[in-house]
Amino acid sequence: MLRIARILHPTDFSPLSENAFHLAYSLARDHGGRVIVLHVAELPVIASGVAITSPGGDREALAKRLCQFQAPDAKVPIEHRLEKGNPVAEILRVAQESQCDLIVMGTHGRTGLAHLLMGSVAEPVVRKATCPVLVVKTPFTESPSA
Repeated sequence: MLRIARILHPTDFSPLSENAFHLAYSLARDHGGRVIVLHVAELPVIASGVAITSPGGDREALAKRLCQFQAPDAKVPIEHRLEKGNPVAEILRVAQESQCDLIVMGTHGRTGLAHLLMGSVAEPVVRKATCPVLVVKTPFTESPSA
């Protein structure tokens, strides 16, 4: 059986990401593991020496949002990590550094032009991760008997 002691959950704070967090939490609970919740603030885009975008936002505000990801019970340890850089590179680095057994992440499921313009974080993570990656596209709800 696959050992799932450490689960990395990268989040962009979207509703799809929140659904993936609930699945990551459920897996950690069922396997006696812990969840590392990671948000990667992208570096600002610089043009002519001036920051024209700051997609990362305020570090303190991001940390506060990140800490809102809490386990419904204290049985599952939750670690919060806020990193800065390229989301794909940072997710892969944290997964490797933390010796994660599984990455559970949401995806928007964009295709065509939207995929080309917006890019995808999930796709390169799936291709390059050294551990299994579970990509959650649709909302996940626990059964009432859980």
